[in-house]
Amino acid sequence: MLIDTHVHLNNPALLETLPAVLEKAERAGVKTMVVVGYDPASNLKALELAKTHTPLYAAVGFHPTEATKVKEADYATLAAWLECEKVVALGEIGLDFYWDKTHHDTQVAVFKRQIEMAQARRLPIAVHMRDATEKTYETLKPYAPLVGVMHCYSGSAEMAEKFVGLGMHISLGGPVTFKNARVPKAVARIVPLERLLIETDAPYLAPHPYRGKQNHPGYLPLIAQAIADERGITYEAVAEATTRNARKLFLFKEAT
Repeated sequence: MLIDTHVHLNNPALLETLPAVLEKAERAGVKTMVVVGYDPASNLKALELAKTHTPLYAAVGFHPTEATKVKEADYATLAAWLECEKVVALGEIGLDFYWDKTHHDTQVAVFKRQIEMAQARRLPIAVHMRDATEKTYETLKPYAPLVGVMHCYSGSAEMAEKFVGLGMHISLGGPVTFKNARVPKAVARIVPLERLLIETDAPYLAPHPYRGKQNHPGYLPLIAQAIADERGITYEAVAEATTRNARKLFLFKEAT
């Protein structure tokens, strides 16, 4: 069995055919999934899906590209969402200097506020990081030891070791399967197996040979196999380790 630790079933592209998406996932051995929000609407949809589908859980939070829209009242709303039984993480949160090249200080402030909310509630964080590796590390470091995951990690192997040193897990997705993906493959080789997670980030970042097409959780075995190939271990070893790690990190309430 595999656990998809980061998927956007709340995205309209997957919602439209959700029964078929869930059926494909189950056929592939992917039953448990963490549906991740990033703004008020997607957070509410993630909560709805988690409440109505036993194998689904929710992560809620404000994505860095939403930082300029977050008001004080939104933190109170987020705090209420975090009390929901099937919320297993606060995310996705973090820094994105690719899409937003202007409001860096605001992103950092919103990121810090959400880290503090998660730590007060003993919830893991799901961290988005794009073109902001050093600043993300710098922001996280004062809060160590941390509990959480670097979602769809895109940094270097050297920085992966530093994030692990803060207490974070490293999650790999479709890019680790790409033929020219030298850096993600290096990360797959060096991250301690007990700190490794896998995800699809569907409907984005479909793995090879479906690169450029719509992603779905049924493709998660391709990611596990690519990691196994890089590490020189069996698919079963990756599946067992990443499932165990996800259960330990997210503390799922139902049997998974």
